[in-house]
Amino acid sequence: MLKAINLTKTYGKHQALSQLNLSVDKGEIFCLLGQNGAGKTTTINLFLGLIGATEGEALIDGIAVQPNNNKTSQKIAYIPEVVQLYSNLSGIENLNFFSRLAGFKYSNTELSDLLLKVGLQETAHHNKMSSYSKGMRQKVGIAIALSKNADYIFMDEPISGLDPKAALEFTKICKGLSDEGKAIFMATHDIFNAVNVGTKIGIMKEGKLVHTSTTDQISATELQNLYLKTI
Repeated sequence: MLKAINLTKTYGKHQALSQLNLSVDKGEIFCLLGQNGAGKTTTINLFLGLIGATEGEALIDGIAVQPNNNKTSQKIAYIPEVVQLYSNLSGIENLNFFSRLAGFKYSNTELSDLLLKVGLQETAHHNKMSSYSKGMRQKVGIAIALSKNADYIFMDEPISGLDPKAALEFTKICKGLSDEGKAIFMATHDIFNAVNVGTKIGIMKEGKLVHTSTTDQISATELQNLYLKTI
C-alpha cells in the first residue's frame, strides 16, 4: 500500500505539509481535495521521490521513499495535469519511446493494445500528437503508466480542462484500473468527480489533512458543503 506516516515538508518558515497520515491500498482510488497551495502537489512529489521529507515517511509497499530511489520509482507512475509528450511523434511512437525509456520493449501490436485499453481509437494511434485533444493526450499518458506495469498511479488535476464526455471516459478508465488492483492517488479540485470516481476522499487545508471519508459515506452535496466550510 501507499502510506504516509507523520509526513512533513517545510521550506524555511513555511510548512507546506504537516504531520500527514494516510494509506491507500491496491484497488483504491484516493481523491485529495484542496485549494491551490493546500499541499496536494507536495504530497505527490514526496511519494514520487522528487523531494525529500523534512520529517516522517512516505512508504510504498513498506519501502521508504527517498529521492532517486529505484526500488520505489519502479512501482509508480505519474500523470500530471498537462501530459508532456512529443508533438512531432504519433501516439504510438510516444508510447514506444517512454516505455523503452522505462526499460520495457513492446511490439507494435502490444503498444496498440495498450492504447486501445485506455480508450484511444485505433484510427488515432499513428496521428501526430499535435492533432490530439487534451483527453486523448491523457489517454496516452495512462497508457505510458500501464506500460511501466506500475501498481500505483499518481495523478495531479487529471480532469482539469476535459469536456464532460472526456471526463466520463477518464472516470471509466480509472475505475477499470481500480478493478485490476491498481491504486490511484489523485489530487483534484473537482468535488463531483471525486465522489464519482473515488473510493476514499480527503480534504486538505494549509498542509493538513482535515477530513477523510469513503465515498459510500458521503454524497456530492454533503462533500461540497463540507469542503466549502473547510476552506
